[in-house]
Amino acid sequence: MRFLRFLAVGVGLSLLAACQSNDLKEPPVPLGDFALGLNIAVADNIQKVPISREASKEEWQAAIQKAIADRFGRYEGSKLYNIGISIDAYALAPPGVPLVLKPKSVLVITANIWDDAAQKKLNPEGKQLTIFEHMSAETVIGSGVTQTKAKQMEVLSYNAAKAVEKWLLEHPEWFGLPPKPPAPPAPPPGEGDRN
Repeated sequence: MRFLRFLAVGVGLSLLAACQSNDLKEPPVPLGDFALGLNIAVADNIQKVPISREASKEEWQAAIQKAIADRFGRYEGSKLYNIGISIDAYALAPPGVPLVLKPKSVLVITANIWDDAAQKKLNPEGKQLTIFEHMSAETVIGSGVTQTKAKQMEVLSYNAAKAVEKWLLEHPEWFGLPPKPPAPPAPPPGEGDRN
Protein backbone atom coordinates (compact mmCIF):
# COMPACT_ATOMS: atom_id res chain seq x y z
CA MET A 1 0.00 0.00 0.00
CA ARG A 2 2.81 2.39 0.90
CA PHE A 3 4.55 1.57 -2.40
CA LEU A 4 1.37 2.40 -4.37
CA ARG A 5 1.11 5.77 -2.63
CA PHE A 6 4.78 6.47 -3.38
CA LEU A 7 4.25 5.48 -7.02
CA ALA A 8 1.17 7.71 -7.32
CA VAL A 9 3.10 10.69 -5.92
CA GLY A 10 5.98 10.02 -8.31
CA VAL A 11 3.66 9.88 -11.33
CA GLY A 12 1.91 13.06 -10.18
CA LEU A 13 5.20 14.93 -9.87
CA SER A 14 6.26 13.71 -13.33
CA LEU A 15 3.02 15.02 -14.81
CA LEU A 16 3.51 18.35 -13.05
CA ALA A 17 7.04 18.60 -14.42
CA ALA A 18 5.67 18.06 -17.92
CA CYS A 19 3.34 21.08 -17.50
CA GLN A 20 6.30 23.48 -17.77
CA SER A 21 7.82 22.79 -21.18
CA ASN A 22 10.16 25.08 -23.06
CA ASP A 23 8.79 25.81 -26.54
CA LEU A 24 11.71 27.92 -27.80
CA LYS A 25 13.12 25.05 -29.88
CA GLU A 26 9.86 24.85 -31.81
CA PRO A 27 9.18 27.19 -34.76
CA PRO A 28 7.68 30.50 -33.60
CA VAL A 29 3.95 31.02 -34.02
CA PRO A 30 3.09 33.19 -37.08
CA LEU A 31 3.38 36.90 -36.35
CA GLY A 32 3.23 38.48 -39.80
CA ASP A 33 6.04 40.88 -40.69
CA PHE A 34 7.42 41.03 -37.13
CA ALA A 35 11.15 41.29 -36.47
CA LEU A 36 12.53 42.41 -33.12
CA GLY A 37 13.96 45.91 -33.08
CA LEU A 38 14.75 47.52 -29.74
CA ASN A 39 14.40 45.34 -26.65
CA ILE A 40 13.98 47.65 -23.66
CA ALA A 41 13.34 46.66 -20.04
CA VAL A 42 13.17 49.20 -17.22
CA ALA A 43 12.70 48.63 -13.51
CA ASP A 44 13.13 52.15 -12.13
CA ASN A 45 9.93 51.99 -10.07
CA ILE A 46 9.91 48.28 -9.25
CA GLN A 47 8.21 47.25 -6.01
CA LYS A 48 9.09 44.18 -3.98
CA VAL A 49 6.47 42.28 -1.98
CA PRO A 50 7.66 42.24 1.65
CA ILE A 51 8.09 38.45 1.90
CA SER A 52 10.45 38.00 -1.03
CA ARG A 53 14.04 37.36 -1.94
CA GLU A 54 15.89 40.51 -2.97
CA ALA A 55 16.65 41.11 -6.66
CA SER A 56 18.15 44.29 -8.09
CA LYS A 57 16.59 46.25 -10.91
CA GLU A 58 19.65 45.42 -13.03
CA GLU A 59 19.09 41.69 -12.46
CA TRP A 60 15.44 41.98 -13.49
CA GLN A 61 16.23 44.09 -16.55
CA ALA A 62 18.83 41.58 -17.73
CA ALA A 63 16.52 38.59 -17.13
CA ILE A 64 13.59 40.17 -19.01
CA GLN A 65 15.75 41.36 -21.91
CA LYS A 66 17.23 37.88 -22.31
CA ALA A 67 13.77 36.25 -22.28
CA ILE A 68 12.42 38.76 -24.84
CA ALA A 69 15.48 38.26 -27.08
CA ASP A 70 15.22 34.46 -26.82
CA ARG A 71 11.53 34.44 -27.78
CA PHE A 72 11.25 37.30 -30.27
CA GLY A 73 14.72 37.08 -31.81
CA ARG A 74 13.46 33.96 -33.64
CA TYR A 75 11.13 36.03 -35.84
CA GLU A 76 12.49 37.02 -39.25
CA GLY A 77 9.84 39.38 -40.59
CA SER A 78 10.46 42.35 -42.86
CA LYS A 79 9.62 45.09 -40.38
CA LEU A 80 11.13 46.10 -37.04
CA TYR A 81 9.02 46.43 -33.92
CA ASN A 82 10.33 47.68 -30.59
CA ILE A 83 9.22 46.04 -27.35
CA GLY A 84 9.34 47.97 -24.10
CA ILE A 85 8.74 46.29 -20.75
CA SER A 86 8.30 48.07 -17.44
CA ILE A 87 8.95 45.70 -14.52
CA ASP A 88 6.44 46.89 -11.95
CA ALA A 89 6.51 44.45 -9.03
CA TYR A 90 7.76 41.03 -7.99
CA ALA A 91 7.82 38.42 -5.27
CA LEU A 92 10.41 35.67 -5.28
CA ALA A 93 9.43 32.92 -2.87
CA PRO A 94 12.10 32.82 -0.14
CA PRO A 95 13.84 29.68 1.10
CA GLY A 96 13.15 28.25 4.51
CA VAL A 97 9.45 29.14 4.64
CA PRO A 98 7.32 26.38 6.17
CA LEU A 99 5.95 24.02 3.53
CA VAL A 100 2.41 24.70 4.72
CA LEU A 101 2.54 28.20 3.20
CA LYS A 102 3.87 27.04 -0.20
CA PRO A 103 4.68 30.60 -1.34
CA LYS A 104 4.69 31.23 -5.08
CA SER A 105 6.77 33.66 -7.08
CA VAL A 106 5.00 36.33 -9.12
CA LEU A 107 5.96 39.15 -11.49
CA VAL A 108 3.95 42.15 -12.73
CA ILE A 109 4.99 43.90 -15.94
CA THR A 110 3.57 46.49 -18.33
CA ALA A 111 4.27 45.89 -22.03
CA ASN A 112 4.28 48.33 -24.96
CA ILE A 113 5.09 47.89 -28.64
CA TRP A 114 6.15 50.41 -31.31
CA ASP A 115 6.33 50.35 -35.07
CA ASP A 116 10.00 51.31 -35.46
CA ALA A 117 9.79 52.86 -38.96
CA ALA A 118 6.69 54.92 -38.14
CA GLN A 119 7.99 55.73 -34.63
CA LYS A 120 4.44 55.00 -33.48
CA LYS A 121 3.22 53.20 -30.39
CA LEU A 122 0.70 50.56 -31.45
CA ASN A 123 -1.12 50.01 -28.14
CA PRO A 124 -2.86 53.11 -26.76
CA GLU A 125 -2.27 52.02 -23.16
CA GLY A 126 0.36 49.76 -21.65
CA LYS A 127 -0.74 46.14 -21.27
CA GLN A 128 -0.27 45.07 -17.66
CA LEU A 129 0.37 41.36 -17.20
CA THR A 130 0.61 39.40 -13.97
CA ILE A 131 2.93 36.42 -14.36
CA PHE A 132 2.87 33.36 -12.13
CA GLU A 133 5.03 30.27 -11.90
CA HIS A 134 3.65 27.20 -13.63
CA MET A 135 2.96 24.25 -11.39
CA SER A 136 5.82 21.78 -11.56
CA ALA A 137 7.60 19.23 -9.44
CA GLU A 138 9.96 22.03 -8.37
CA THR A 139 7.26 24.50 -7.31
CA VAL A 140 4.68 22.22 -5.69
CA ILE A 141 6.29 22.74 -2.25
CA GLY A 142 7.27 26.36 -2.94
CA SER A 143 9.94 27.43 -5.42
CA GLY A 144 11.96 29.15 -2.69
CA VAL A 145 12.74 25.74 -1.23
CA THR A 146 13.69 24.04 -4.51
CA GLN A 147 15.02 26.80 -6.79
CA THR A 148 17.70 29.46 -6.66
CA LYS A 149 16.79 33.11 -7.07
CA ALA A 150 18.31 33.07 -10.57
CA LYS A 151 16.15 30.10 -11.59
CA GLN A 152 12.99 31.74 -10.23
CA MET A 153 13.77 34.89 -12.22
CA GLU A 154 14.53 32.85 -15.35
CA VAL A 155 11.20 31.00 -15.11
CA LEU A 156 9.17 34.16 -14.48
CA SER A 157 10.95 36.02 -17.30
CA TYR A 158 10.33 33.12 -19.72
CA ASN A 159 6.64 33.13 -18.73
CA ALA A 160 6.51 36.93 -19.11
CA ALA A 161 7.93 36.83 -22.65
CA LYS A 162 5.44 34.11 -23.56
CA ALA A 163 2.58 36.19 -22.12
CA VAL A 164 3.72 39.18 -24.22
CA GLU A 165 3.77 36.95 -27.32
CA LYS A 166 0.23 35.75 -26.55
CA TRP A 167 -0.89 39.38 -26.21
CA LEU A 168 0.68 40.33 -29.55
CA LEU A 169 -1.06 37.38 -31.23
CA GLU A 170 -4.37 38.91 -30.16
CA HIS A 171 -3.57 41.88 -32.47
CA PRO A 172 -2.48 40.41 -35.84
CA GLU A 173 -3.47 43.66 -37.59
CA TRP A 174 -0.43 45.32 -36.00
CA PHE A 175 1.82 43.00 -38.02
CA GLY A 176 0.23 43.11 -41.47
CA LEU A 177 -2.18 40.22 -40.89
CA PRO A 178 -5.99 40.24 -41.10
CA PRO A 179 -7.61 41.20 -37.79
CA LYS A 180 -9.06 38.44 -35.66
CA PRO A 181 -12.79 37.91 -36.22
CA PRO A 182 -14.95 39.12 -33.36
CA ALA A 183 -15.97 36.47 -30.84
CA PRO A 184 -19.54 35.20 -31.36
CA PRO A 185 -22.02 36.64 -28.88
CA ALA A 186 -22.82 34.47 -25.89
CA PRO A 187 -26.24 32.80 -26.01
CA PRO A 188 -28.88 34.24 -23.69
CA PRO A 189 -28.97 32.56 -20.26
CA GLY A 190 -30.81 29.25 -20.28
CA GLU A 191 -30.86 28.91 -24.09
CA GLY A 192 -28.10 26.30 -24.15
CA ASP A 193 -30.00 24.17 -21.61
CA ARG A 194 -32.80 23.18 -23.98
CA ASN A 195 -32.82 19.70 -25.54
